[in-house]
Amino acid sequence: MRLASVSTDRPAALVAIFTALSWLGEYIHNLFELPQLTLLSPENSIPALLSLVLFLTWWLTPYKRTAAALLLVWALLHLVGGAVLSVLPLPFLPFYPEQSLQHYAAHVVYGLAQVPLIYELGRQLWQRK
Repeated sequence: MRLASVSTDRPAALVAIFTALSWLGEYIHNLFELPQLTLLSPENSIPALLSLVLFLTWWLTPYKRTAAALLLVWALLHLVGGAVLSVLPLPFLPFYPEQSLQHYAAHVVYGLAQVPLIYELGRQLWQRK
C-alpha cells in the first residue's frame, strides 16, 4: 500500500520541481539581463505567482488534463517567447539588452530550464488519452 502512494506522489513532486526549475530559468535570465530587478519585482514575482497558481491548479483539482495543458502552454510560451523570439534579430523586437554572447547564454539557460516541465507534462497528456 505504501508503494501506491509513493508512485502517485512522484508525478506531483516532479511537476513541482520542474515548475520551480522553469521559473528559476527565467529568474537567472533576469539576473544576467536585468540586474536591477529584485526577487519581488513584477518581472520575477508575477511569473512565479502564475507558475505557482498553475501548479496548484494541476495538483489540487480533478481537471488534471486541462490544468496540465495550461501549465504546458505557460512553459511553451517561456520557451518560444523568451528563449527563441528574443534572440532572433527581428526588426520589431527591441535590442536591449545588447545581443551579446552573455545575452544568448542567458537565453539558452532560460530555454533549457523549460524543457523538463514541457517533457513531463507532454508525457502525462500523451499517456492520459
